Parts: sequence; structure tokens; C-alpha cells
Amino acid sequence: MTLKIITDSACDLPDDLIQKYDIDVLPFLVYVDDKEYRDGVNITTTEVYDAIHAGKIPTTGQVPMDAIATTFKRYADQGRQCLYLSFSSKLSGTYNTVRLVAQEMKKSFMNFQVTVVDTLSGSLGQGLIALEAAQMALAGMDPAAIIERAQKRSSNNVEHIFSVDDLGYLHRGGRVSYASAFLGGLLQVKPILHVQDGLMIPFQKVRGKNMAIKRIVELVKERSLGHADQIIGITHADDAPVAEQLKAMLRDTLGYQKFIVNLIGSVLACHIGIGGVAVFAVNSKIPAANLGPAMEEHGVL
Repeated sequence: MTLKIITDSACDLPDDLIQKYDIDVLPFLVYVDDKEYRDGVNITTTEVYDAIHAGKIPTTGQVPMDAIATTFKRYADQGRQCLYLSFSSKLSGTYNTVRLVAQEMKKSFMNFQVTVVDTLSGSLGQGLIALEAAQMALAGMDPAAIIERAQKRSSNNVEHIFSVDDLGYLHRGGRVSYASAFLGGLLQVKPILHVQDGLMIPFQKVRGKNMAIKRIVELVKERSLGHADQIIGITHADDAPVAEQLKAMLRDTLGYQKFIVNLIGSVLACHIGIGGVAVFAVNSKIPAANLGPAMEEHGVL
């Protein structure tokens, strides 16, 4: 049997790819008006954005232990080896929870093989890692090679470059000061952020959304692998026109042809608000995988 790829709903992969590559996606908890939901199960990302538009402040909680345990038991019963690719441990406690559940499961199922990898990523950065692992599994590659590839990808090998519209959300999350958020709103300052070692880090400010988009494209050119056939991930916080503008610029100026475009999911939407846009791309820190014909349609590289 092929290696089973499991991840969580912070990955922001579109449903069609999740189904095509048979990826299990476990739900984070989402709280709206003090009511608990399971992300993608009994609340949609669109409903979370509707709540934000209505002035509500949704919050999130870890993937529940029962969802992890139920999934692991199902595959342990089948004697199937699993790889869990977790949202960054610097942004959530889910990675440690999954490890604890895996350790407990192995006490009951001594032969259960499960590897838990902290991707140090989120959104489509995490999603690209999970997608490549699932593609490799579908291509019949050795589980050890898939796990090794995922571990390498999780070592700052996927760029996350993004900007947000509402600095107030970053202030609430402790990313910027109140003064910076207030003045930034008045002056239309848009921060450019990236992810290093699993943490979201602001590193530059520009004036206006158009300048932010232009700067993101420049950074993709500087940092991406540079292969025209590699997948470029784009996510947006309920601002599809800007995502399409960014896609067109990346295609027309840098020659990229393969894109995954999706909403920023509920997990990160609760922390960045409306109007953000992000790009995700494998960088050149490790060489491309030789994955053969099975990778031609949606190859990460």
C-alpha cells in the first residue's frame, strides 16, 4: 500500500487536489460567537469571511485529539504507513498534539508506522509540501524517500511572501504595535512579510496595494527556484481580483505557467483579516525531485 499523506486544514489546498491525490485533511477548530465549529466540516471558509465582514472576530483552536486519534486508528487497523505534515509548530500547538497521539497509538498498535513532520509552514506553503508528498506516493515512490523529501522541504525550502491590508489584525496578534497599526492605516502602508523558521516576520513596508504586489513579484523573482514549470501558490483573503492581478504579473513578467489559486483558509484568515495576498514557491535550497511522468500535470517543481 502507498504511504498515506495526512495534513490539517491550515494547508489551504483546493478540494479538487485533496480528492485527486487522496490527502486526508484534519480540521482545526473555529470559534464564532463562542460557538465551536470544525473547519471545513460544519463551517466553510466563506462563512468565516462573512463573519469577519460582519465585524465579528473569529478565533481558532488546535486540531482536536479525537480527530487525530480516529484517523490514526483507521490506518493502523489497515496496517498502513502514514505521514502527517503539520502546520508550523511556531504558530500552533497541533504538531506537538499529533506527536503525542501518535506515541499513544503506537502503544496499542506496535507495528503502526507514522512519521510526524513539522512543516514550519502554513497555507499553500504547507499545502505544496503535502501535495508533492501525495504526488510522490501516487507515483509509487519509496516511503522513506517521500518522508526525506518532505523533511527537506520543511527546512525553509518553500518561500512564503505576503502582504496584508488590515494592520489591526496583526496588532491583535502581537505582530505590530498599536502606533504602527494606526499610522499604517492612515498612510496606506502595506507590510511585506515572510516566514522564517516557522514564524511570520514583517521585514518591509511599502505604500499602497499596487506597490505591495509589485514588491511581492520582485521577491518571487529573487527567491523562487526559477523553473517555469514549478507550481506557484497564490492565496488571498477574500480579494480574488488582486490574486488574479498577481497571477497575471507572475505569468507575464516571470513566465510561470502553473498556479494554484485559493482563498486563505479559516485558520490564517482569523489572524490577518480581509484583503491579504500571498505567494508560495519552492526556492533553490535543495535540488528538484526526479518524479517522472506522474508529476507532469501538477508537479511542484
